[in-house]
Amino acid sequence: MFLNYIKEFFVKKSLNVNLNNEKSEVFIKNVQTIGLLIDESNFEYSEALIKELTLQGIASENIKVVAYKGKFKEKETYSFPTFGKKHINWKGEITEAFLNEFVNSKFDLLLSYYNVENNILMLITSKSKAKFKIGFSAVDQRLNRLMISTELGNYKLFVSELFRYLKNIK
Repeated sequence: MFLNYIKEFFVKKSLNVNLNNEKSEVFIKNVQTIGLLIDESNFEYSEALIKELTLQGIASENIKVVAYKGKFKEKETYSFPTFGKKHINWKGEITEAFLNEFVNSKFDLLLSYYNVENNILMLITSKSKAKFKIGFSAVDQRLNRLMISTELGNYKLFVSELFRYLKNIK
């Protein structure tokens, strides 16, 4: 228990370093690729969210998804590549290959689909090489360039607001 608090402290320290080094890119083109970071501990409609994105004209093969589970079980099978606390070490470094690949991908958009400040998820968002990051307004405002204020379960409204804002930005 005590070790988890210490790990959490070091992950948060690494997160703060990443947030201070954050670079802002300008969004200037149509969205082709989307990275989707979902907290499946609190959200169970991941498939429906992806379907909603495809209805907006994004090809399903251009949507890459990783999911976070607060209680990750090795032997359980998940529908998406899934990670937990143990996939981040004490220094705030990612130890899982698929997660490193996700973070280093240069997506047009990164959708951080979680509305609770979780240091692990926030670290993944901050380390991402995505050109434009979008998330919920309830999470630290230094993480995302665009924040949408909706409920977590209302994914249809989130996606419609997202594309409405993107049309205005272009």
